Amino acid sequence: MKFAQFHAGQVIEAGPYLVSEDEIVAYARQWDPQWFHTDPRAAAGGRFGGLVASGWHTCAIAMRLVALAALHDSENFASPGLAHLRWPQPVRPGDELRLRATVLEVRRSASRPTLGLLRWRWQLLKAGDVEVLDLEATSLFDLGGASGHATLT
Repeated sequence: MKFAQFHAGQVIEAGPYLVSEDEIVAYARQWDPQWFHTDPRAAAGGRFGGLVASGWHTCAIAMRLVALAALHDSENFASPGLAHLRWPQPVRPGDELRLRATVLEVRRSASRPTLGLLRWRWQLLKAGDVEVLDLEATSLFDLGGASGHATLT
């Protein structure tokens, strides 16, 4: 989507994305090697009663869904960060996740008019509309015509 296509109040949905046990373990072994993410047998006796995905893995899934649903072929080039990030419920093997991204604000920078700012809330939901991720991100868009972005596949 192009920057001009976003507007406050807009809701963008994407998914579903099916999370597998193999994916949870592989991600965690690489990036978050804690036993409740990497060892199904040990995790079964833990506080969660089973294997759960890393919160960072959950963020990566959300990023992929956002990129494919809204940022591909856009002028987006960066993000200065997040206002908040929460993981209210765990993600488990077999969960089907879907994205709901709500646009909160769209504006051009007052000091740099070729810079577009998009503030939006990303939520990942699993069955029963159970929220597993809630974050507020700001995305930056180059409205000066810079090129060089590639299309996602």
